Amino acid sequence: MITIRKATTADAPAIIDFQKKMAWETEQLTLPPEIIKNGVNAVFINPSLGQYWVAEKEDNVIASLLITNEWSDWRNTIVWWFQSVYVLPSYRRTGVFRAMYSHIKNEAEKQGVAGLRLYVETNNSRAQKTYEALGMNNRHYALYEWLKE
Repeated sequence: MITIRKATTADAPAIIDFQKKMAWETEQLTLPPEIIKNGVNAVFINPSLGQYWVAEKEDNVIASLLITNEWSDWRNTIVWWFQSVYVLPSYRRTGVFRAMYSHIKNEAEKQGVAGLRLYVETNNSRAQKTYEALGMNNRHYALYEWLKE
């Protein structure tokens, strides 16, 4: 059985490890250990930055994601963004993300959140199919960005 719960500081090492693995899998990037450690821990120190959620099976963290807030003046409420989604490879395509998505969506509805958004690497068609199967779409916006290298 999979359990979905808000992460605690005890989960930080697993989340840090997941972020390192995701950076390598998706972009062949090696994240500087101290920066990613401080970045993850910053969310636990300052909850206004976001909230981590984890999926557990048999007391092992098998997936994590970060929810951040976007203020929508059009809706006068918050939109939640999924970020830093990572599922251990051996648990992919087994319903783990679906369970996390469902849990987060229920929480969002209870709290009056206007909607859920995420971004995905343009070449990650497998993830895109997963998100589409959950009823998400990319009809409204294309993402443009400027990121400091």
